[in-house]
Amino acid sequence: MAYPTVSAPYGMIPIGKIGGFNNHAIRHISIASGYAVDLFNGDPVKLVTGGTVEFDTPDAAMTPIGVFMGCFYTHATNGPTYQNYWPASTVASDAIAYVADDPDQLFKVAVVSSGTTIGSVALTDVGANLQMVNNTGSTVTGKSKAAVNATSATTNTFPLRLVDLVEETKNTSGGFTEVIVKWNATMHAYGAILGV
Repeated sequence: MAYPTVSAPYGMIPIGKIGGFNNHAIRHISIASGYAVDLFNGDPVKLVTGGTVEFDTPDAAMTPIGVFMGCFYTHATNGPTYQNYWPASTVASDAIAYVADDPDQLFKVAVVSSGTTIGSVALTDVGANLQMVNNTGSTVTGKSKAAVNATSATTNTFPLRLVDLVEETKNTSGGFTEVIVKWNATMHAYGAILGV
């Protein structure tokens, strides 16, 4: 049987919850007017002082609140605007991000060996932790190019737990190029508070 191939990373896509029920809950969280970093649909974001969200750089110090799913703001010329991504330095006092912030949310994400080069993980990696890879998203589509690194580890300083594999995108070598992950509870902004 021929499987579909994954040609490039596409960010984090919410697909369900660890308990099985999925209500695709999205929270509205403010973006500071003039925030000077692009936010792409599928990027990890964190809550910062002042109650706004910012991009959460993938590293051992991540404290994600969730994944950015788009935004709304009033454009100075075009009026009410919904976009897949937040253009850096946009000035809007009413800007809100749509964030998938449930700590039990599951995400589908591509595996890379480095940058945007597709890699794979093995069945034996399920249950291990993965690092995120940050790639600049597309201002044309508004989509993220975030991915996970093909190298897994048991260290809990990695932000994502590998929950499952996407069988449909297994490669010819028997590796899996897409995976299902959830936030490592010790790093998620809500998980750490709740002690889960």
